[in-house]
Amino acid sequence: MTDFKNEDGNRSRDRELGMHRNITRRDFLNGMAVGAGGVLASPWLQGLLAAETSGPSAQDRPGYYPPTLTGMRGSHPGSFEVAHALRDGTFWEKAGKPVETGEEYDLVVVGGGISGLAAAYFYRKQIGSSVRILILDNHDDFGGHAKRNEFHLAGRMQLTNGGTFAIESPFPYSKEAAGLISELGIDPPAFQEKYADNHAYSGLGSGYFFDKETFGTERLVTNAPGGYGRQGASGKWAEFLARTPLSTDAQRDIVRIQEAKVDYMEGVPQAEKKARLSKMSYKDFLLNVVKAHADVIPFYQTRTHGLYGIGIDAVPALDCWAIRFPGFQGMGLDRVPSKGLSFTALGEVTPKEDYFFHFPDGNASIARLLVRSLVPGAVPGKTAVDIVTAKVDYSRLDHGDSPIRIRLNSTAVLARHVGDSASAKQVEVVYGSNEKAYSVHAKAAVLACWNMVIPYLCPDLPAEQKQALHYGVKVPLVYTVIGLRNWTVFHKLGVRGVSCPGMYHSSMNLDLAVNMGEYTSSRSPEEPILVHMLRTPCQPGLSAREQQRAGHYELLATPFETFERSIRDQFARVLGGAGFDPARDIEAITVNRWPHGYAYEYNPLWDPDWPEGNRPCDIARRPFGRITIANSDAAAAAYTDQAIDQGYRAVRELLSS
Repeated sequence: MTDFKNEDGNRSRDRELGMHRNITRRDFLNGMAVGAGGVLASPWLQGLLAAETSGPSAQDRPGYYPPTLTGMRGSHPGSFEVAHALRDGTFWEKAGKPVETGEEYDLVVVGGGISGLAAAYFYRKQIGSSVRILILDNHDDFGGHAKRNEFHLAGRMQLTNGGTFAIESPFPYSKEAAGLISELGIDPPAFQEKYADNHAYSGLGSGYFFDKETFGTERLVTNAPGGYGRQGASGKWAEFLARTPLSTDAQRDIVRIQEAKVDYMEGVPQAEKKARLSKMSYKDFLLNVVKAHADVIPFYQTRTHGLYGIGIDAVPALDCWAIRFPGFQGMGLDRVPSKGLSFTALGEVTPKEDYFFHFPDGNASIARLLVRSLVPGAVPGKTAVDIVTAKVDYSRLDHGDSPIRIRLNSTAVLARHVGDSASAKQVEVVYGSNEKAYSVHAKAAVLACWNMVIPYLCPDLPAEQKQALHYGVKVPLVYTVIGLRNWTVFHKLGVRGVSCPGMYHSSMNLDLAVNMGEYTSSRSPEEPILVHMLRTPCQPGLSAREQQRAGHYELLATPFETFERSIRDQFARVLGGAGFDPARDIEAITVNRWPHGYAYEYNPLWDPDWPEGNRPCDIARRPFGRITIANSDAAAAAYTDQAIDQGYRAVRELLSS
């Protein structure tokens, strides 16, 4: 197989993979042009941006519809350059004096994700329908990580999530979050029962692909028990493992890990067991407590990627027990809330009502419903069902006749009080767009953006608060979406998903099937379909936060061509034996790159056990005069209900001051 670390590559292999095909993968240049909010973009981008400096703003132009853009999405080119210049201290050298727009608002919200949109919703609910609100966002679309990917394959709309996946939480939704969801017309349990298509992939299971670089040989093994190596399917692991290239030692120990009921800390009180497990990684548990052979580690290493963004070397063993990983069956641990669990894991042992639903485009539909409520003329329709196929009129989002306006491609660079923060009645917010800086004024501001950037755009904050805001290092990840001309190969192999623990993307799965209103998912293997792939650029051996920092740099330095070549190579190697041809069968590629993805969740392996009220997020989200702070970062928990709750809290603090 070709080593794609070679810059020159292999032309013959590239052609075999289909790198020459003119599919919908390189529209990212167009996406970059309309998405560039940078007054200090890179020099080669500035020429492209020149066309944006006159005439109507990009979002007001005919044909503007970011959900259909492919190529490099997520944190797309043009969405982060201004923030990086602000961080590096070079922004104000070139920006010049901000242009005074003369615009006055009751509230400016920085960040058009679910937290920011929810803050605007709650503020209007409290103040009244005449309230004037401006929402600024650095991306070319609203929703933040709740991003909609919209494909049109063979004349048929195909939707999926480019970020936030579903309405769910480890804990019960708060009254405010549940109330907002209900007011938008969403009933998660009822929707799950009515619209989720649980029979679309009947008879299809899961598989593992063992790559030669990691396991010494190439082999796809189907009919995997237990769903990617989690607890369960007793008695079936030996037969499955016998078909893999794993060593005899690894096979023996994986069977023991999966099926044996052994107390590896016999005689130790339960509380002490949990305390020890909270301070060792799952990798250390397997090697040093279970005494498994080292060859088992590559098999399990990426199991935690999707939930934590890091491998088993950096996730506490107690968390892995809580989320039902194998190896703990005989240890007699009661499934009750315990000290030493992370936010997500604690929720796994906390009783709660079922609160789950996945819209076809993930939680982008929540963002779209919020926008419909805030700017009714921009989104047609009336229900949480017809929102799925509604087409947003982006030219209405920032229209002068609307009391609430959403301004895209606009990166906030300054938020400060007009006067002393203790007595000021007004704040100024400056943002960069179309290579210029613009100033607006408001009675108050909610900063619902990535919290770590806030010290740069709000320099007057107390030093302790700035330090706390810098603590959380968001989890980098990539949700890659591939449009296929059909899924006959998956049907032939009997799989709906394949775990690829040693490859560039650690998993590949057929899109979750949901049918709502006029939208229907693919049912026949002969029809086009979307496939999700996951990549988390973690670096085992470092602390969780250092792995995340390294991942940020890696993702921003990786060109789209590298992603595409790796994607095509992976499809060819995993599915090629069953007749898949990446040059023929891949119709579209979207790489949802999130260098700053999940909110950082405190990890007992690496973080202190702070008293409640003294965690970094508690200090970071303190109100500062007429400026308050939202975003899921402010909860240190990457869930939609937490984003909503933080928006509510930020508004409550403004109105109670």
